[in-house]
Amino acid sequence: MNWGIIGAMDEEVAELKKEMNIEVTRQIAHVMFYKGTLNGRDIVLCKSGVGKVNGALTAQLLIDHFQVNVIVFTGVAGALDPKLNIEDIVISSSCQQHDLDATALGFSRGEVPMFSRESVFKADEMLINQALAAGKHLSDVEVYTGKILSGDQFIADKKEVEDLFLTFDGKCVEMEGAAVAHAAVVNEVPFLIIRSMSDKADGEATMNFAEFTKRASARAVSIIKGMLSERQET
Repeated sequence: MNWGIIGAMDEEVAELKKEMNIEVTRQIAHVMFYKGTLNGRDIVLCKSGVGKVNGALTAQLLIDHFQVNVIVFTGVAGALDPKLNIEDIVISSSCQQHDLDATALGFSRGEVPMFSRESVFKADEMLINQALAAGKHLSDVEVYTGKILSGDQFIADKKEVEDLFLTFDGKCVEMEGAAVAHAAVVNEVPFLIIRSMSDKADGEATMNFAEFTKRASARAVSIIKGMLSERQET
C-alpha cells in the first residue's frame, strides 16, 4: 500500500519529513514530493498550495507519478457547525464544492454539471475509522466526522456561514478538500480529509495563529502516524 499524504501547512510537512526515511525527493510542476517510509509504510509526502486547482493537481500528480493507493489531506478549516470549538478536528465523511453554482442551468448548488457520479464525494470508511481511532488519543480536543465543504473563497461572514451550514449540512469549510476528493474518486483511490478548526469562519480569531498552527500540526501528525501504524493491508 502506497500512501499519498498532502499537507496544507509547512509545519505538518516539516514534522513528517523529520520522522520519515526519505528515499527520493522530486519536484513536479510546483510541488515538491518526498518519497520514503514512515512507521513501516510506503508514503509520498507533499504540500499542495492553496485552492481547489492546487488540491486537484497535487492529487492527480500523486496518482500519476507515484501510483498512490490512498490519499490523506490535512490542514485547517473554518467551523460551520456551531457546536465546533477552535482546535477541534473534523474527519471527512464526505466532501462537496460549495462554490460550484450552475443553478441557472437547472442544477443544484454544489452539483457538478453533466457529471456521471455523485457530486458529494464520500470518504473511505476504513480510513475514517482509523482516523477516529487515532484521534481518541487526543485528550484536549474533540474529534468529529462530517461533510467538509470546499471553495475558492475565504469565508469570513456570519451569514455565509449560516447559509453553508443550512444548505449543505457542512461541518466546516476550507479551500482544497473537495477538489482532492474529486480527483481521488474519479481515479478510484480511497481518500480522507482531516481538518483542524482555526476559527468559526466569521472573521474573528481567538488565538495567535502561530500558536494554533503549531498545536494543530502536532495533532494532525499524531493522527496520521496512528493511521499508518494501525491500518492493516488488504
